[in-house]
Amino acid sequence: MEKLKEKVLTIGESSRKTQEEFLRTEATKIVEVVLLAKEVILQGGKILIFGNGGSAADAQHLAAELVNRFKKERRPLPAIALTTDTSILTAVSNDYDFSQVFVKQILALGKKGDLALGISTSGNSPNVIEGLKVAKELGLYTVGLTGGTGGKMKAFCDHLIVVPSKETPRIQEGHLLFLHLFSELLEDLLFPK
Repeated sequence: MEKLKEKVLTIGESSRKTQEEFLRTEATKIVEVVLLAKEVILQGGKILIFGNGGSAADAQHLAAELVNRFKKERRPLPAIALTTDTSILTAVSNDYDFSQVFVKQILALGKKGDLALGISTSGNSPNVIEGLKVAKELGLYTVGLTGGTGGKMKAFCDHLIVVPSKETPRIQEGHLLFLHLFSELLEDLLFPK
């Protein structure tokens, strides 16, 4: 029992330190991305969000916060998680390749001036990279949410938010913090009352 309790405290401390460092190093970038998202929405654009596994869940989480609400009663915001349509995901994977699952959807749904947010803890997920690449080619603003060194996705991101850790759980905890910061700040900017 005591060893487990000690482990809880150790993990909690590691998480706290990572989150503090994340906020210290990335706060300005987070604000820049929120301001960009505000302008995208005010110009009639939308936010396309995508990732794999836990990052897919994060994409859905963020889309839900934006379309439904975060803390305020307000109109829905245009956000789509590209991770939810199993028929599209499996059709593209079967007929083409899994690296194309986000590409096809961005080609179908994205337009110049929209924002594409790719999430990958390593920054090296091929389908996220391909999605960001095609989004950039189409004139979407590209934002990457990752960890470690940023991986290969940084080459295709206008803005890169990096959680300073190599541990997937710590990176994912930082991503959750970003999702909530992004949602709250964007909501406050668009709906100040």
